[in-house]
Amino acid sequence: MLKKIKADLHIHTCLSPCGDMEMIPTLIVKKAKSKGLDMIGICDHNSSENVIAIKKAGEKSNLKVLGGMEVTSKEEVHILALFDNDKDLSKLQKIVYKNLKGENDEELFGYQLVVNEQDEIIDLNKKMLIGATDLTVDEIVEFIHSLNGLAIASHVDRERFSLIGQLGFVPEGLELDGMELSPRYISEKKKLDFPMASGFPLVTFSDAHYPNDIGKTSTTFLLDEMTVVELKKALKNRDGRSILTYS
Repeated sequence: MLKKIKADLHIHTCLSPCGDMEMIPTLIVKKAKSKGLDMIGICDHNSSENVIAIKKAGEKSNLKVLGGMEVTSKEEVHILALFDNDKDLSKLQKIVYKNLKGENDEELFGYQLVVNEQDEIIDLNKKMLIGATDLTVDEIVEFIHSLNGLAIASHVDRERFSLIGQLGFVPEGLELDGMELSPRYISEKKKLDFPMASGFPLVTFSDAHYPNDIGKTSTTFLLDEMTVVELKKALKNRDGRSILTYS
């Protein structure tokens, strides 16, 4: 039976160098539940090392958590990658790490905390997660799809780190599953009329780096199950699945 699913699929944790230290598993889940979210996506910059912890915390509160990451291309374009299978996400992680150079400057960018489901720090990620990989936008999208993932261009209305902001256009043949509009665009424009979308499905998520930003904007889907497979159908408006509303 198809049901309405309110989702915020772009949330960072304390692993992202620009993420607040309070973006820990239990608090993320608590905030998501308080905003009436049914499903969230964890998409830290160039890393997925906190996904399992958030998933375990989500299970205790009946909150669906999709694993993913926000990958930065060599053109400094951000692409959201979301997966049903943690093994597929792990494979993308290896590809990203192989193509990500540099070491984090903790004084400049902050700590990159790896935590468990009890919010305990278990490691410090030393990679320069704020940096860009050596992968092109096309390569990133191809890798995501080869691993059965969902590829969405992040905050395309922003000037920095967006597909349109960095490139000025949508590359011909780029097989994105959708484009994300930022909370700022939604609050200012009040409607989704982004002309540069080129026919791609539009969604909006919070891009939360702080607890109070979780669920600031979200997209409600009509789905049978809370999976990437179902989301792909909704983005293509197939089999009764669809994008219902934005808020």
